[in-house]
Amino acid sequence: MVLCVNLRPAVAGLPPIFTQLQDRLALSSVDVTLLATIPVLCFGLFSPVAALTARRFGEERALGGALAAGAAGLLMRALLPGALLLAGTVVVSGAIAFMNVLLPSLIKRREPRRAGRLLSLYMVMLYTGAITSSAIVVPVYRSTHGSLAVTLGMSAVPMVVALLAWLPQLRYGTARRAASLPPGASQRLPRGHVRRHRLAWQVTAFMGLQSMTYYATLSFLPDLFLSRGLAPSQSGLVGSLLSVGGLVSAFGTPMIAHRSARAARLLMIATVVLCAAGISAALLAPVNAGLALMPLLGLGQGAGLALALYFVMARAATPAVAASLSALAQGVGYVVAALGPLAVGSLHALTGGWRAPVLVLLLATAAELVVGLLAARPHQVPAPGPAARYVAGEDGGRPTP
Repeated sequence: MVLCVNLRPAVAGLPPIFTQLQDRLALSSVDVTLLATIPVLCFGLFSPVAALTARRFGEERALGGALAAGAAGLLMRALLPGALLLAGTVVVSGAIAFMNVLLPSLIKRREPRRAGRLLSLYMVMLYTGAITSSAIVVPVYRSTHGSLAVTLGMSAVPMVVALLAWLPQLRYGTARRAASLPPGASQRLPRGHVRRHRLAWQVTAFMGLQSMTYYATLSFLPDLFLSRGLAPSQSGLVGSLLSVGGLVSAFGTPMIAHRSARAARLLMIATVVLCAAGISAALLAPVNAGLALMPLLGLGQGAGLALALYFVMARAATPAVAASLSALAQGVGYVVAALGPLAVGSLHALTGGWRAPVLVLLLATAAELVVGLLAARPHQVPAPGPAARYVAGEDGGRPTP
């Protein structure tokens, strides 16, 4: 749980102070777009590396290394923001990519019968970190008289705490990992095994599309509301309200989806409706009303992320397949997601308004519904050969022939 709380502060804590960073560090609009895009792009590029590292050293040790690297990246951009803001963001984003990929397969391997409950707790802590960072970053900046060292460096504290709490897990290595697998389930898969299955690409497409809309709105909704007259002191509220809504839906979504495929499909429809309504309200509703409706968008986004992570576990026949599916879904999915902030920022710069960016996000949400309903079907990416079925899904995670 203390590891999960570090999955978003490094990303969610930047958009509310984009304007201050521009003024203090002489950043251009291109630099700001890069700051919004780099984390998501790194999530995609580092995901395959995470899976390879875990195969060599074990998931627990790979996650310990990621926590150490994440703390280093946060300190880099805090101590030398003028020179290392972008580089530090790359380092910490790569570390978070490791955590994104390896935590779902870790849950499936070590606690398959409690996967829905643990994934719910995972999501609660993820959103707790996002809410806290986006809510306090502007007050901290002002109370420290514009100290970038404190404002950017405070995210390193929970990362170091998580590293210390994780140290006992380092004794779990590849040998224990192999012993934890069910009979016949190898921890190594033939190259390209997961990529040969259509279901894997449906899960990947859903991960990419829901992430694309999430990061695009997280990065640019504060600017949209500011352009419509919101007070600068309230810009941090946008991300916090999104995260509050996400916290509510993320907690229950995996447990409900765990019950049946029908429940997962109904959740999928509700997710898309809420996202479309929230994105539209940000542009069309009066400013205060639109701000008040942001928890609805957060509800949809939280449910979408929870479903994407749930599909990674439930649509994999073994923990080894789950690790490979997680790497594919997040590797390709987050590269697709990186197009969201880039497209929104470019369209806004080109048109000078927000109608075109919002239309693109609504189209992405519609596509999310199509691939999400396909991924919600109760099928699995199988393990090669006569491996046992080892599911953190509708059958409760029981190994069966």
